[in-house]
Amino acid sequence: MAGPFHVHTPLLESTGMSKRLGTTVYMKMENSQPSGSFKIRGIGHLCQKLASESKGVVCSSGGNAGMAAAYVARKMGVPATIIVPSSTPQLVVQRIQDQGATVKRVGKVWDDANAEALRLADDDGLTYVPPFDHPLLWQGHSSVVTEVARSLGSGVKPGTVVVSVGGGGLLCGVVQGLKSAGWSDVPILAMETVGADCFNAAVKAGKRVTLDDITSEAACLGAKTVCQKAFEYSQEVNIISELVTDQQALHAVETFLDEERVLVEMACGAALAAVYSGVITRLQSEGRLPTSLGPVVVIVCGGSSVDTKQLSSLRTKLLG
Repeated sequence: MAGPFHVHTPLLESTGMSKRLGTTVYMKMENSQPSGSFKIRGIGHLCQKLASESKGVVCSSGGNAGMAAAYVARKMGVPATIIVPSSTPQLVVQRIQDQGATVKRVGKVWDDANAEALRLADDDGLTYVPPFDHPLLWQGHSSVVTEVARSLGSGVKPGTVVVSVGGGGLLCGVVQGLKSAGWSDVPILAMETVGADCFNAAVKAGKRVTLDDITSEAACLGAKTVCQKAFEYSQEVNIISELVTDQQALHAVETFLDEERVLVEMACGAALAAVYSGVITRLQSEGRLPTSLGPVVVIVCGGSSVDTKQLSSLRTKLLG
């Protein structure tokens, strides 16, 4: 299969979220991608360009990039090795293995797994698939905004686009997509959880910083350093960086499940919490977003690292 490997996902109006904000809220349902998250856009695009003659791909991942790489490799008929940190839930490992990939657990956080993936790429001549830091990934991810523009139709422009940030790959894609759509002036609301906040830390410091550790349960946001391009964009375009707690992200996941009948992971809950925990309303009251706000687009990035059992365990851990 030559690709593209992603599907055109629905842009759905959320009655519950729209009611809360007093403006139309659209959900870009990336959870409905074949691999369960937006990651397949960029990874599919990169693999098409770099891995067609490859003897195999290797990808370091907290889960979703690995799922996407494993899916794309299976469709392309090339072997895949996915390196995950020890924090990756067993259900994710199983899902990656179900795609036919080999999974190795290395280290405590993604950065450790990534060092091993780079070593394997060198030693075994495999194509390295980075989870978030590559121009081809961003180019692939930018298609999410192209689809939003098509779905909204001419003359309709978002008031803001809400996105979860881990290593910054999706954020870079959204910036590029907005530029292509002629929407460079649309503010981006970049959401992270406390304890997985490498982008927010960089914005505050005015330079990239490396977190000591990832302490958030939103393990898929767990890069200790944001990619350079995402930081550069924070200096160039209107990106509002905000944090929510793990409890707020979990509350968002549960509310979303109740209201929209869709289960997403904590990393995605960070973006949803912008609505459910009143972040957007607060930004409006502070004058950082307009009071009369155009349609809000929330990228529901999805995620493979959640099931009802995992949700129950998070509830016990975070809410007691």
